[in-house]
Amino acid sequence: MIFQKEITLKARQRGFHIITDEIERAIPELSKISKGIAHVFIQHTSASLSINENADPTVRSDMEKYFNTVVPESATYFRHTYEGTDDMTSHIKSSLLGNSVSVPITNGELNLGTWQGIYLCEHRNRGGARRLVITLIGE
Repeated sequence: MIFQKEITLKARQRGFHIITDEIERAIPELSKISKGIAHVFIQHTSASLSINENADPTVRSDMEKYFNTVVPESATYFRHTYEGTDDMTSHIKSSLLGNSVSVPITNGELNLGTWQGIYLCEHRNRGGARRLVITLIGE
């Protein structure tokens, strides 16, 4: 079985946001798969996806602080700033983290570890709604 669906996430503030529950609610077809893989792809170049800690919110704020230190908006050498100081820096952060995640499916559920969640990594100050393509492959 192969199933694909596009969903739109509401606009969020800049930062790292757990979206696992939103993804699961959007794909009730997941319950029909005994084993397989879920592939989640974001259709944007200024936001990214990651899998990380889902319990302690300080991990998400520390991730934001880290990436803002590594790729500072105050840098004056970026030329691609047509949409503001967060323009090029968002593209760099997105490339570092990636545009997709894959998660095993076992017995109709995403088989994430105990402390894992899927993050929407919003790198823009005002990124707007974000589109995801979710593909389920399994039996």
